[in-house]
Amino acid sequence: MSRSGQRTRCPCDGELRHGRSSGFLQAVAGPGLLLALMVVQGCGTSPDVADGAPSTVPRDLSTIPDAVPRHEPRSPYGNPPKYEVFGQQYRTLASSEGFEERGLASWYGTKFHGRRTSSGEPYDMYAMTAAHKHLPLPSYVEVTNLENGRRAIVRVNDRGPFVAGRVIDLSYAAAHRLGVAEKGIAPVHVRVVGPASEEQPAPRRLAAAGPAIAPDLAGGSEVDTRFIQVGAFSNRSAAETLQGTLLDLGLEAVLITPVTVSSGAVLHRVRIGPLDDADAVHRVSERLHQAALMDFRVVTD
Repeated sequence: MSRSGQRTRCPCDGELRHGRSSGFLQAVAGPGLLLALMVVQGCGTSPDVADGAPSTVPRDLSTIPDAVPRHEPRSPYGNPPKYEVFGQQYRTLASSEGFEERGLASWYGTKFHGRRTSSGEPYDMYAMTAAHKHLPLPSYVEVTNLENGRRAIVRVNDRGPFVAGRVIDLSYAAAHRLGVAEKGIAPVHVRVVGPASEEQPAPRRLAAAGPAIAPDLAGGSEVDTRFIQVGAFSNRSAAETLQGTLLDLGLEAVLITPVTVSSGAVLHRVRIGPLDDADAVHRVSERLHQAALMDFRVVTD
């Protein structure tokens, strides 16, 4: 568990052996049972089993360097288009390009040290790694602790955390670097980095502090056409991925509308609407909040 006292991960191989995970095997969208097993094995959880820091630290954690971003092929395991944990469905992003989000970070330690991660690699609590619900495995992200400004670059090679509001599960070494290890959780900003990261100016945000409401709607004035904009991307395939996620949530009228900005670049906006009135805006906003898609804004045309 994270030091906050609540497990944050998905069902593990131990639970499979005890017969408590049959519902998860049929839920992972992949080519077969082996992939289903690999997604859930090694990213263990058991609400009644403690996890935490080692009793003795074998080396100076402050000397462990950041992960070095590099081009890597996707792991053959842990990257199904969709999978299900605790009755909740999740999508694996087709691309990590431009991904950013804000939310809570937690961490995992001794209970999982040496166990297999969702990518098939052994978990090393002294390496700069992390678990994420949506990013392709592997990916590289820069994590910034918003309380103290500390930063670290980690390699995402596992799935989790599956607790509402938490966006990334850090290794013990990364949590120590960021000042999260003692507290258990902390608000962070997560940004994908890599050899091509600077070429992707349009961020994809799946979770953040909350929605930005257009002033005219916040003041209650009447407008003709309302939309909720959930993202804007330079890469149309990224926009289509988000569109698919919103449609899977049961939302209707999810549109991709291109717009040319002052620099001449084309952004593909993902919008829901038009919405007839303030009640419709409220209903859609509540649905997005329930799905932890909170970095959206109400716009008018």
